[in-house]
Amino acid sequence: MSNSETQGDDKVMDQWQLYKKSGSTELRNEIVLQYTGLVKKIVLRFKGSYNNFGQLDDMVNQGMIALINAVEKFDSELGNKFETFATLKIRGSIIDFMRKQDWVPRSQRSLSKVLEDTFGELYVQNGREPTENEIAEKMGITIENLQKILEQRHNSFVLSYEEAINEKMMEVSPLITNQRKDESPESQILYDELKLELGDAIDQLKEKERIVVSLYYYENLKLREIAEILGVTESRVSQIHSQAIIKMKTRLKNY
Repeated sequence: MSNSETQGDDKVMDQWQLYKKSGSTELRNEIVLQYTGLVKKIVLRFKGSYNNFGQLDDMVNQGMIALINAVEKFDSELGNKFETFATLKIRGSIIDFMRKQDWVPRSQRSLSKVLEDTFGELYVQNGREPTENEIAEKMGITIENLQKILEQRHNSFVLSYEEAINEKMMEVSPLITNQRKDESPESQILYDELKLELGDAIDQLKEKERIVVSLYYYENLKLREIAEILGVTESRVSQIHSQAIIKMKTRLKNY
């Protein structure tokens, strides 16, 4: 780490210490400015997922409100990074905002639920991952219609998955509880366990599904960019992504 980076970190630490002692609004705002990039990064991730959701400014505003709240409530003595705490708060706020907008038509949500339930039933019944033919037959639709549902319901699946994971992270993160790490080892164990469960769920996916999930969630690529890498259409990436999310949710359901 360079001297300038070290000095920058020291300055931020000094700001935190002074703010916690004084409660100064001016100092709080200075700290908030240090992390506005985090809000933009999270919002753009969502924007890339929901091409039909155009209220970008509203999403940024929600993220900024959550960031301010995170700065006010963060306790460095809990033992983890502020970025982790703020990310959970910002993501949760944006997800809640989008839910309230009710931008996914009820008919889409209904079909998504039927598809997830059908996959889960067949998975339990057969003791293995069901094929597209089995799912389509159970739902009484054609393969073409099933693929169309997977493509069109991409946004609904993503929001549902993001919401479920964010809620679980909020539950198990030592930062969100009112206990310190050394007083609550169970929280850290649950936090680590969740990461392992997610990793196992990803490992059990098919190769293309793993690639799509990795590029989408870890590399933050858009569907169009992933399509170019895989040499397939964007609609096909939507289908693969939706299938992957259904499988991961099914495997994580009991957890």
